[in-house]
Formats: sequence, structure tokens, C-alpha cells
Amino acid sequence: MKNKSILAGGEPELSEINISPMIDMVFILLIFFIVTTVFVEEPGVEVDKPPAVMSYHLQKNSILIAITNTNQIIYGGREIGIAGVRPIVKRLNQRDKMPVILQVDEASSAGLVVRAIDEAKLGGADIVSVATEL
Repeated sequence: MKNKSILAGGEPELSEINISPMIDMVFILLIFFIVTTVFVEEPGVEVDKPPAVMSYHLQKNSILIAITNTNQIIYGGREIGIAGVRPIVKRLNQRDKMPVILQVDEASSAGLVVRAIDEAKLGGADIVSVATEL
């Protein structure tokens, strides 16, 4: 009787598992998840928001624009002014419709906030929200 570890062809049977395909698969999944991750771009300034009675969870795909207490309008860490709101919203809404979220400081001008909402609407935004403190 022959030894069980030797096959009929005379080659010894492999007793270890080859895990290199599994490592390749894990790296492919890692690359896939990194590429498909959505990043939220913060406006770059800290805003003191007024309190609200109700609050809704904001979507991850949204345009965040901040209005500071000195009435500066900030997007992506740089000041864009009231004239920059419409072009940014128009450019970002070309692919997918995204809501615009204004992070407004409590001490900012109400007239500037209304003008920013109007500019976002003219830029093609269907939804314009004002973020408040929870």
C-alpha cells in the first residue's frame, strides 16, 4: 500500500493554503472603497450658528457655504463674496443636483443671507438650507 501523501501521479500532496489571491482581493477592495468615498468639503471657518427648534440630518453630497460675523462669504477656505455664490453653485450642480447649505453666523447681516439664498437659487440649486446649532 502506498503512502496517502503521494498522489497517483507520484507528486506529493500540498498541505498548505496559498493566500496570495486573497491578499490581492483585499487590496482591490481597499482601492475600490478609497476611490468611491465621498468627501465633505468644509467651508474653512468656524461659524457661531443660532439655535433651532428642529434640525434635519444634512446630506453628505451638499455645497457648504459659510457666512461669517463680518459678512464674508467663504467656500473651500477662501472668500468668494456674494458674486461668487452663483458660479460655484452652477458649476457644482452640472453633474448632480446638490442642496446648498449656508452655515450662517448669528451676527451676520440678514440681508446678506437672503441675497446668498437668491444667488444659490439663481445658480440652479433646488434646495437651500440654513444650518443652525443643535
